[in-house]
Amino acid sequence: MGHTRWLNDEEKRAWTAFTTAHALLFRQLEQRLKRDVGLSGLQYEILARLSGAPSREMRMAELAGALVNSKSGLTYQIGQLEKSGLVRRRSCPSDERAVYAVLTDEGMALLEQAAPGHVETVRELLFDALTPDQVRALADGLGEASRRMAEGAVEAR
Repeated sequence: MGHTRWLNDEEKRAWTAFTTAHALLFRQLEQRLKRDVGLSGLQYEILARLSGAPSREMRMAELAGALVNSKSGLTYQIGQLEKSGLVRRRSCPSDERAVYAVLTDEGMALLEQAAPGHVETVRELLFDALTPDQVRALADGLGEASRRMAEGAVEAR
């Protein structure tokens, strides 16, 4: 094994700030979504991703990748959303293995009900605390880290 590159003080400070802010923000988002519309954060993200997709549908494997979630975990969540009438599944006529998740009108209506509170919480707790330069640096830095991790995940397979 090679030499461990320990985090310096500034990197430790950034890591601690990132993990703490992430945990606090997601706890608040989960609580608000549960209270306002009875959804989990992941369920909200599923509805949001589907709402932005062509015809409000995505192939399950593509949706799992976009959400950085396992296929089995996504299948469970889609099942829960399907029971509530928020999502339906459809098969692909040209590929019998492919299954699509489709946002229903009821799912879109619930998403439209949930979105203002969700955005308000994100803005209040995260973006209102940052300058425009800090928002840009956050987007650039985390975007690059995400890109590298996504490439590494593909290479590791």
